[in-house]
Amino acid sequence: MLEMVCVIVIIATLAAVAVPRFGNTLALRRVEAAARRIVADLALAQRHARTTNASQTVRFTLGTHEYSLIGMPDPDHPSSAYEVLLSEEPYRANIVSANFGGDLDIIFDVFGVPDSSGSVVISVGNHVRTVTVDAGTGRATTQ
Repeated sequence: MLEMVCVIVIIATLAAVAVPRFGNTLALRRVEAAARRIVADLALAQRHARTTNASQTVRFTLGTHEYSLIGMPDPDHPSSAYEVLLSEEPYRANIVSANFGGDLDIIFDVFGVPDSSGSVVISVGNHVRTVTVDAGTGRATTQ
């Protein structure tokens, strides 16, 4: 009986150390994945503007923590609009701020050049990432 109590105490101690670290790592991975998704979708919008010879808008919505590629169909569900809900699985991220020349929209012209530079700040727990868009090239990067 004493051995079993000792084993349970050891397991409980290890769990008390491991669970917070696991949660922290999970939050870090989620914010990194969300930032990479935004970068990829901004590049997709830029390519779409070039290939269709029409401007492409990406609209960020702070209250619902989502963004959409206006007028573009969802690649997985072509009858639906292209919307990404960052607050849901697998990201569970919050859009803290988005600013593209004073508004929440970034518009790529037919040459793939954005109407302004800007950034999107996202967070999961204590982890924060910023996605920035260069005004000259339209290239999005994450920090």
